[in-house]
Amino acid sequence: MKKKRIVFTGGGSAGHVTPNIAIIRELHKEEWDIFYIGSKKGIEKDLVEKIHIPYYAISSGKLRRYINFENVIDVFRVLKGCLEAKKILQKIKPHIVFSKGGFVSVPVIVAARLLKIPIFIHESDLTPGLANKISKKFATRIFTSFEETVKYFPENKTTYIGSPIRGEIFQGNAKKGTEYLNFNSNLPILTIMGGSLGAKKINETVRDVIKQLTKKYQVVHICGKNNIDHDMYNIRGYKQFEYIHDELADILAATTIVVTRGGSNSIFEFLALKIPMIIIPLTLQQSRGDQILNAKLFAEKGFSVTLEEELLTSKALMANLELVFDKRKEMQSAMNLYSKKDALSFLLNEIGRV
Repeated sequence: MKKKRIVFTGGGSAGHVTPNIAIIRELHKEEWDIFYIGSKKGIEKDLVEKIHIPYYAISSGKLRRYINFENVIDVFRVLKGCLEAKKILQKIKPHIVFSKGGFVSVPVIVAARLLKIPIFIHESDLTPGLANKISKKFATRIFTSFEETVKYFPENKTTYIGSPIRGEIFQGNAKKGTEYLNFNSNLPILTIMGGSLGAKKINETVRDVIKQLTKKYQVVHICGKNNIDHDMYNIRGYKQFEYIHDELADILAATTIVVTRGGSNSIFEFLALKIPMIIIPLTLQQSRGDQILNAKLFAEKGFSVTLEEELLTSKALMANLELVFDKRKEMQSAMNLYSKKDALSFLLNEIGRV
């Protein structure tokens, strides 16, 4: 049987890449040849190369909502990216392009449309990002993580399916996670994640209260690239990492509470694992506000509490941790009532029908 070919695209942050990787891992290699188009320096390059998928880098510009001279330069970068993407797609001749958004996806989608290649898009956030707002007119099918998001896209080609969650995240073993960290079973484990690029204020606040934290918790601190504090290596009950790959499922299986940004993919994974959350979303100065909306909806459903970064202090962090710890059973009960959709299986089925 002749293999089908699929091109994935999306990048700029891990949130635009990990759902693609979840799908890639489940596609049968005997049925599919898989390729990835991303930016030259984005995090997607490192993540995709780790799973040994052919990677093609193109020029891309940042999509800004404010006036900046770089916008003019980026128009030419995007046009160059469209030409590069078209050349790559003409060489690969894929049966489908699947996009998770991010600015690098726009040239790929434009090129795919010119070549009349079917385009599937998945939008993770409550409101669509600028890349997907541009891309929706070119898409063949659009899928969303939130039911409330459907209204932002053409009704005739949009389907609410939930978030495609990595299958391996459910395979974690709490005992292995505890042993990997060299922790014990006497204190609960608190996992702190500032996103794939880290979070300066979260890192600083955690380290300011680490002595208080380690009296009640054993702390796993995933602090982002180049954010390790080498003076804090020998603190008992505190482990810091730039990023965690293979061991993450085991660590999450052992986790009692997680402190996280409000990226959709991450919080849906924690929801699926029924881990109570403190969500510290990116501010409006750092983002378009999508994480704030995600956090608000999760808090309303009883899955988490929200701590705005502008209000993040040592005292506020400790108070919110106490609140979540006391309400953790109640939060898990709310999570149990959540009707989880198997978005990954749905997408695999839809891709297979192309």
